[in-house]
Amino acid sequence: MSTGDDQPPIDPGAIEAALAPFGRSVTLPAAAYTSPEVFAWEQRHLFETSWVCLGRSSDLSRPGDRTAVGVGTDGVVLVRGQDGTLRGFFNVCRHRGHQVVEPGAVTNAPIIRCPYHAWVYGLDGCLRGAADFNEVSGFDVADYRLTTVPVAEWHGWVFANASGDGPAFDRYLGGLHHHMEPYEPERLVCAARHDYVVRANWKLIVENYHECYHCSSIHPELCRVSPPTSGVNLDTNGAWVGGIMELADDAVTMSLDGRSEGTMLPGLSQEQRRQVLYVGLFPNLLISPHPDYVLTHLLTPLSPDETRVDCEWLFASEATERTRFDPSYAVDFWDLTNRQDWHACESVQKGMASRGHRPGPLSPREDAVYQFITLVAKGYRDGRVSTPAPVTGVPLR
Repeated sequence: MSTGDDQPPIDPGAIEAALAPFGRSVTLPAAAYTSPEVFAWEQRHLFETSWVCLGRSSDLSRPGDRTAVGVGTDGVVLVRGQDGTLRGFFNVCRHRGHQVVEPGAVTNAPIIRCPYHAWVYGLDGCLRGAADFNEVSGFDVADYRLTTVPVAEWHGWVFANASGDGPAFDRYLGGLHHHMEPYEPERLVCAARHDYVVRANWKLIVENYHECYHCSSIHPELCRVSPPTSGVNLDTNGAWVGGIMELADDAVTMSLDGRSEGTMLPGLSQEQRRQVLYVGLFPNLLISPHPDYVLTHLLTPLSPDETRVDCEWLFASEATERTRFDPSYAVDFWDLTNRQDWHACESVQKGMASRGHRPGPLSPREDAVYQFITLVAKGYRDGRVSTPAPVTGVPLR
């Protein structure tokens, strides 16, 4: 149970109402989506204690590759060592606190040099040189290595845990590896990227992703290739929520005409070739494996009412190496669907800001939304994210 400064600025009664058994619970209060104080609390207590996805391993493939990113309220440097190991460090020089790597694109160099006073670090974070400190009594470079941040690589994605005291990464994943392994995302190649800035709270985007109750209303193209009432949600025992939807009889993938211009992913069963998997790994990675590609949404909260969403479409190399391969069959479908979703999420965000808003009930088809809200509400209550046992009392469609 959270106490003191760990308590979020949200009415405890509203948290408990969201945690009531499925069928009697309500959604989170408006403050969870609009309050700057709640947003700041989430960055410190939900994002910094979680394993936050920071991108793809392939973007940092060569020794010396490095980039500076944000995790919650902290800055982190990711760097590929000469030994091939990816390491994470706080983006803070041990001298006077200057950022050792400027945020931005991936760069490459054999060392890390602080741009302020030119302290030099190896790719392993060890201090190699500090100008004018050779004659300082008692100064030992071994005492001033960059401060380590735990990182993990999984199926080609990179994760960091800024607090350093989060659950072990394999426990955080629970049984997710079993569901993801047949798609071998680490083998896939990014063939397209789209970046969006959505004027909505990050949780509204995740909640929207986890239900198709709205699909008949705003996604006619999607409903033609995947029946909106199909599929089941999965039992989860980690910090994730997921489910499966079926393809229509005349569709082989999610595209505007249901046809694929790619290559079916090897290793899938006949059943998996007729399904699309939807997984939200808390807090910011949405993974959607299809029979012939994997779509991801990487969320970066910018403010209570604004979120950057970076989408990538990953394909088998057998497809991307073809001379005339064109990923637009998948990209165009999901770009259209994304924009339909963003319009809906932005409208909900406006409703959250209304004095007339009250938390509402969830339909029987919004059970995965309940599972996600449970992760968030328990995080509010406990002051950090935990790896829950399977949520009980939630029917699987």
